[in-house]
Amino acid sequence: MARYLLHHCHRATECGVVFASFKGFDSPLRHKPTLASCPSGGHEIWWTVNAESEDSALSLLPPYVAQRTTATGVSEVEIS
Repeated sequence: MARYLLHHCHRATECGVVFASFKGFDSPLRHKPTLASCPSGGHEIWWTVNAESEDSALSLLPPYVAQRTTATGVSEVEIS
């Protein structure tokens, strides 16, 4: 299974819609902490997920959010 960084961007006016889109959507990402810049005005959200493919990583998000999200394969590296 691969690891993906999901990066979502939205406008300030879309914040409520983005968060509300998770209600009623069955996702393992619900009720789990993640990084977001919305409180500081950036309106970006990042999730790190394990999935079989880029498409399956994006399927963890509600369609409204997934359509505005990029999935990038990532792995841990040691910086020396």
